[in-house]
Amino acid sequence: MLKVKNVDVSYGASQALYDVSMDAEIGKVTCVLGRNGVGKTTLMKALSGHLSAGKGQIEWMGKDINGQAPFDRARQGIAYVPQGRDIFSQLTVEENLETAFSALPKSQRKIDPEIFALFPVLQKMLKRRGGDLSGGQQQQLAIARALLLRPKMLILDEPTEGIQPSVIKDIGKVIELLRDRGEMAIVLVEQYLEFAAELADEFIILERGRVVATGSGDELATSEQAKELLAI
Repeated sequence: MLKVKNVDVSYGASQALYDVSMDAEIGKVTCVLGRNGVGKTTLMKALSGHLSAGKGQIEWMGKDINGQAPFDRARQGIAYVPQGRDIFSQLTVEENLETAFSALPKSQRKIDPEIFALFPVLQKMLKRRGGDLSGGQQQQLAIARALLLRPKMLILDEPTEGIQPSVIKDIGKVIELLRDRGEMAIVLVEQYLEFAAELADEFIILERGRVVATGSGDELATSEQAKELLAI
């Protein structure tokens, strides 16, 4: 289980997060919502180790991980799919998937066939360069690469951004499947209330770097405050 307690994060002299707290449990989807520029990606970078909290605690499975490098967090089961996907455009789909192997013991350095059951399009494109894929295919590749780490927590930063509706629906089904297996916590960053409400078990909303609303997934679907804050 992830526990974030009263975390502040700054970029030099500019503070981006103020006193942020949240939990993410195994078997649940926790959605982090808010408009552009409110601190969602900053929070995800703090969870994944790309930024350090200046104040507060980030605990994973009862252990304080603030200050640990992204590689060390990956080895502890934290997988991060960043906004923009960050695939390697000149590498093939297969080579992109294999970049996940660096955080795995040698005995686990193989592509699980289940990856292709979740994302069939990738099996057909193993020898294609990542840069030749559509935006939706690149997003599926980025998620697949993260899943090869066999994570206990999967962080998805706006996986629907710039993606065609049919692929958004497919990604939603994968998230739901992974959640229902009860083997990992999923932290989902979103701007779109409808997609988040279909998947969320819990949610927080950020505004200007602060948590301004929290609740259950059922509450999110009917929350007038969420609609107002997300300009819906």
